[in-house]
Amino acid sequence: MELLTPGTGLLIWQAIIFGLLFFLLAKLAWKPIMQSLKIREESIQEALDSAEKAKEEMSKLQADNQKLLEEARKERDVILKDARDIAANLKEEAKTDASKEAQKLIEDAKAAINTEKQAAMAEVRTQVAELSLQITEKLLRKNLSSDKAQKDLIQGFIKDVKLN
Repeated sequence: MELLTPGTGLLIWQAIIFGLLFFLLAKLAWKPIMQSLKIREESIQEALDSAEKAKEEMSKLQADNQKLLEEARKERDVILKDARDIAANLKEEAKTDASKEAQKLIEDAKAAINTEKQAAMAEVRTQVAELSLQITEKLLRKNLSSDKAQKDLIQGFIKDVKLN
């Protein structure tokens, strides 16, 4: 049974050695170990804090990017709307100008046709008057070759003048 139960002297020496070891470890090793653990804990906490801060900054940057993207989309929409409006106005102005130009060309053509018509009518009148004079001259020469025919013609003119 002696092998199973330790002796009192052994227990006392073990307690003294444990106390000495505990004292030496507390004085020499415990403080540096605790200090290195504290430093490690602080560095881990700093890394976690910086990661959280970076996450917040990323979140802010993402929100800023989203805001900038929305503003860019709005600006793009405004620019496209303005471009469409300008294109529509230019198209409308071109239509108006084209219709005005066509109307002017039509009016000029009508005026030219009317002028040509008047000139043609004047020429026709002139030719009709010349032909009438030529025919009248020929008839008068043929019919007025005698004195009696001349007197009858004069009497007819006088009657016509009184009637009118």
